[in-house]
Amino acid sequence: MSILYVSPHPDAFPSLRALIAARYGEAGEGPGWGGAPPRVCLQPPPTSRTPFPPPRLPALEQGPGGLWVWGATAVAQLLWPAGLGGPGGSRAAALVQQWVSYADTELIPAACGATLPALGPRNSAQDSQAALGALGRALSPLEERLRLHTYLAGEAPTLADLAAVTALLLPFRYVLDPSARWIWGNVTRWFITCVHQPEFRAVLGEVALCSGAKPLSQQPGPAPGPEATAPPKTAAQLKKEAKKREKLEKFQQKQRTQQQQQQAPSGEKAKPEKKEKRDLGILTYDIPTPPGEKKDVSGTMPDSYSPRYVEAAWYPWWEQQGFFKPEYGRSSVSAPNPHGVFMMCIPPPNVTGSLHLGHALTNAIQDSLTRWHRMRGETTLWNPGCDHAGIATQVVVEKKLWREQGLSRHQLGREAFLREVWKWKEEKGDRIYHQLKKLGSSLDWDRACFTMDPKLSTAVTEAFVRLHEEGVIYRSTRLVNWSCTLNSAISDIEVDKKELPGRTLLSVPGYKEKVEFGVLVSFAYKIQGSESDEEVVVATTRIETMLGDVAIAVHPKDPRYQHLKGKHAVHPFLPRSLPIVFDDFVDMEFGTGAVKITPAHDQNDYEVGQRHGLEAISIMDARGALVNVPPPFLGLPRFEARKAVLAALKEQGLFRDVKDNPMVVPLCNRSKDVVEPLLRPQWYVRCGEMARAASAAVRRGDLRIVPEAHERTWHAWMDNIRDWCISRQLWWGHRIPAYFVTVSDPAVPPGEDSDEQYWVSAASEAEARGKAAQKFGVAPDKISLQQDEDVLDTWFSSGIFPFSILGWPSQSEDLSVFYPGTLLETGHDILFFWVARMVMLGLKLTGRLPFYEVYLHAIVRDAHGRKMSKSLGNVIDPLDVIHGVSLQGLHDQLLHSNLDPSEVEKAREGQKADFPAGIPECGTDALRFGLCAYTSQGRDINLDVNRILGYRHFCNKLWNAARFALRGLGNAFVPLPSSQPGGHESLVDRWIRSRLSEAVRLSNQGFQAYDFPAVTSAQYSFWLYELCDVYLECLKPVLNGADEVAAECSRQTLYTCLDVGLRLLSPFMPFVTEELYQRLPRRAPHTPPSLCVTPYPDSSECSWKDPEAEAALELALSITRAVRSLRADYNLTRARPDCFLEVADEATGAQASAVSPYVHTLASAGVVAVLALGASAPLGCAVALASERCSVHLHLQGLVDPARELSKLQAKRGEAQRQARRLQERQAAPGYSAKVPQEVQEADTAKLQQTEAELRKVGEAIALFEKML
Repeated sequence: MSILYVSPHPDAFPSLRALIAARYGEAGEGPGWGGAPPRVCLQPPPTSRTPFPPPRLPALEQGPGGLWVWGATAVAQLLWPAGLGGPGGSRAAALVQQWVSYADTELIPAACGATLPALGPRNSAQDSQAALGALGRALSPLEERLRLHTYLAGEAPTLADLAAVTALLLPFRYVLDPSARWIWGNVTRWFITCVHQPEFRAVLGEVALCSGAKPLSQQPGPAPGPEATAPPKTAAQLKKEAKKREKLEKFQQKQRTQQQQQQAPSGEKAKPEKKEKRDLGILTYDIPTPPGEKKDVSGTMPDSYSPRYVEAAWYPWWEQQGFFKPEYGRSSVSAPNPHGVFMMCIPPPNVTGSLHLGHALTNAIQDSLTRWHRMRGETTLWNPGCDHAGIATQVVVEKKLWREQGLSRHQLGREAFLREVWKWKEEKGDRIYHQLKKLGSSLDWDRACFTMDPKLSTAVTEAFVRLHEEGVIYRSTRLVNWSCTLNSAISDIEVDKKELPGRTLLSVPGYKEKVEFGVLVSFAYKIQGSESDEEVVVATTRIETMLGDVAIAVHPKDPRYQHLKGKHAVHPFLPRSLPIVFDDFVDMEFGTGAVKITPAHDQNDYEVGQRHGLEAISIMDARGALVNVPPPFLGLPRFEARKAVLAALKEQGLFRDVKDNPMVVPLCNRSKDVVEPLLRPQWYVRCGEMARAASAAVRRGDLRIVPEAHERTWHAWMDNIRDWCISRQLWWGHRIPAYFVTVSDPAVPPGEDSDEQYWVSAASEAEARGKAAQKFGVAPDKISLQQDEDVLDTWFSSGIFPFSILGWPSQSEDLSVFYPGTLLETGHDILFFWVARMVMLGLKLTGRLPFYEVYLHAIVRDAHGRKMSKSLGNVIDPLDVIHGVSLQGLHDQLLHSNLDPSEVEKAREGQKADFPAGIPECGTDALRFGLCAYTSQGRDINLDVNRILGYRHFCNKLWNAARFALRGLGNAFVPLPSSQPGGHESLVDRWIRSRLSEAVRLSNQGFQAYDFPAVTSAQYSFWLYELCDVYLECLKPVLNGADEVAAECSRQTLYTCLDVGLRLLSPFMPFVTEELYQRLPRRAPHTPPSLCVTPYPDSSECSWKDPEAEAALELALSITRAVRSLRADYNLTRARPDCFLEVADEATGAQASAVSPYVHTLASAGVVAVLALGASAPLGCAVALASERCSVHLHLQGLVDPARELSKLQAKRGEAQRQARRLQERQAAPGYSAKVPQEVQEADTAKLQQTEAELRKVGEAIALFEKML
């Protein structure tokens, strides 16, 4: 058994780091040595167990007398080897190790230094300020890194996050008050995200952040150090600390001197204050534009991008012009189109409420695909629709009715209640469509459908009648999920499974006191006729159901109960004997090995009852009150009966035990009621044959599921499918077109509700009467009919949505052209509930698949990885991200929600933690682009709104680039009729065309593969890193130069970049690209009026790949990066040092000479000269490697103070030498290669190589400055 020794001190962050790593190791692939997780010991190891002085904690011993590892870094890596980076290989691991090293060398000293003065050991105000300043400098790289990343190295926590979070525990607990956390917003968001992960919470619990409410020096408790159990410090350590204090005093003295200089007399010239970064402004489009009229873009472009300005007026114009209709540009939808047809129907959102970010993701993906197909020239239809959402809508209207009129639906009556629902739908139902339009969704609104519309209702009735007459739909009495509050059966997707660790009190609708769950109650049944008073002990989590027990089951091979074959037990409260049955389903190892059987209230028990011919006795009615039981239990609510039964068992001496029992409680996600399995006569769809056909379609390749990983889930569901209950005891929905028949003829015996022979289905009562008369051989006037009161499951109408919206069962033009559809795009969570049912019903009712491909996107979670939930306050309205909202505005939304008052405060706290300053205005384009950039196949999305804000800045970059380009083109610019190069393009013109053609290739390839991050990454990189950062900079001297031929050639290339680049981006960012595109001149007079119907770029148009130009510019960019690195090393912010290039051969020299003007511009260098082969650079140059065939010499003479730099470098060399020596001594220690884990050895080797490389670099710099003295 391995032992992990840790400190018990609550602030011992190295030990906490090891404990959290152990949790991750247990949850993943296990520890690095492949054995069992270690046992935790809250004390140092006994000195008798260690062959050397006791190590600093944490320490890990792998078995008695085995390998020892100590120190938080090594121990954490050994406990959680997968934390090195997961997918990404050595590159990811290197990034993780860099951040771990940063945490160890920079964050921990800064964090301890900032916290210790606050806790009392050193209380000087100057010490505190200096320490806080050091902490701020240490946090800066993290803040920058986390601006566009959720975690430090990947899409999930790694050892990098673990090291950094634990290093910052002390500052977040004791130093960083709310104002400081606001300053370090990205770091705070990341810290909270990490500590809310289950593995962190299991060790840290709820991390209390510093409130700033009282002086930090008065914080209770002892001052925490890196380890409470650390041994006394050595003389060397004390000497090192003294040197540190000396350095700190010098730094503080320097700070005081600077402050005195700033307070100098007014006659001295003060340095100008650095202006704060100005927030992007909010501008509005104020030109009167009637809805449907084209936006006026003839005026001057605003100075900066504003979503409100850009997004105004475009959508009504698009809609008015019919750009979203498949008929646009063609005589009819059935006209032949060589480009093909693309059809997709929207997953119909519920009519009840607002869209959330999950819907926004769905629509961002679907609209980008739709726009891409439309721009490719295909006959494109994206059909909108809305679902009537039976349970959800009825609950909302019932609450409204009670709140406003004090009436229940039963008091109002069915017809009047349905009128109220339709009234609510007319008032509120278009809110969803409004949101979809704000998202820029290019849906054909003339084809919008509501599942309760006459056209779709006719299709639902037709589907039911056909399937009933074929025997696919049948009536049966079976167990269903029952909500006593809703008084209805509910589907599996409407059941939330709440995991309980043990005894838990839950609030249940209709009960004043909380109800106990998570306990296992044991009680005894006496054996009938036993002279020895023999008994069998059984256990249950639902003690009230024992009143419905009809048998006791044991395993056929259990030796303890063989003597009970043929015997019975006595029920203590009922005149009922319970047979002892033998069944393989019983687990002999669980409890006593004896199980009570209640067929009417448990699915497993029901199946046992069917096998053994046991009676199923229902003991609950639809409201959850007990029936078919004796007093005093008769009529009691089910959970009141729970208490009464337990008391009665104790009174009779049959109670044996109660203990905690981890369990899952099923809750209705609409009413929050505890779901009961109840026997009810319902309508079912026979799914076996249809499921086999659906599974075969995927196996044959007729239906493709993307990502392919979901095919396994598909087949598992199809192969193990159960018949589908489609009855719902509601009023709102499609009333089941089935009629119970009563025959006024003595020759026909009366029927039972559960007897399917007495039911007929038809589109009308008259048709049903005729069918019944024919079925029973009597005259129609002898028939009395009663239509079923129930309605159909909402998923039934959704299951025929792909063809019902096109007019089925009638043969329409739309049905012939657009069915089957091309694609179904939705979340993977409804693969079975919706996708499978559409495929099954489509094949059964039309003989064809409803679509050929299914793309399943990931599920959106919040930044902490939690499911979106109103009660957590983390459900985000997309419009709040688009327009922005204050924290108070978020709070106000809770007051108008359906949350219970007890949940509102919890939701407020969640909002306050996640959005302390509210949500900034990001705009539609940034939201859409960000959501698609997040989408990776098969993975959930932890959405951080800060990243969406980052794409708002990207929009601003586009705006500024277009403004610069339009100024550069000039008012008189006329683009050539063709985008093809004219032959006089410069090297950088050829390069940007080549990069543009690569972006075109990657974009089309990514769309075809549903690889949205690949598309967004290609477009983002082209616009930001290639067009803006390189090409536009290189263009400035050309446009300002005297060579008109070169300038005109560059203008044509620039126009091509804008034209093609905006078309590339248009599917993701329709508003800003349309705004900018409309301001560009046109190549021809009869081009399409809108960007959204302009051809999408493809490789046949943009075939400009130029490897030679790319290689040359890559050399220029490598040289530029080397120069910038040297400038940063020597703090040359304003100077333009000369640059000398040393090349290995003439070819490289010629290439370097060709790109030297670009280096001069991009690197802000002075003279850029290529040295002759063998020539030396001037003295006083810093050297960096640009490539294996080119070195950069940056001339520093006169720009830096050699003596000062030399002093800094010598100190740095001394520290690096000590670091290298420690690593070398560690590796040379006896038994190192045998005892230290391979991963730790590799980490040591990498660190030593990095240190030696740093030493070489420092040595070269020292030699340089010594020559300059």
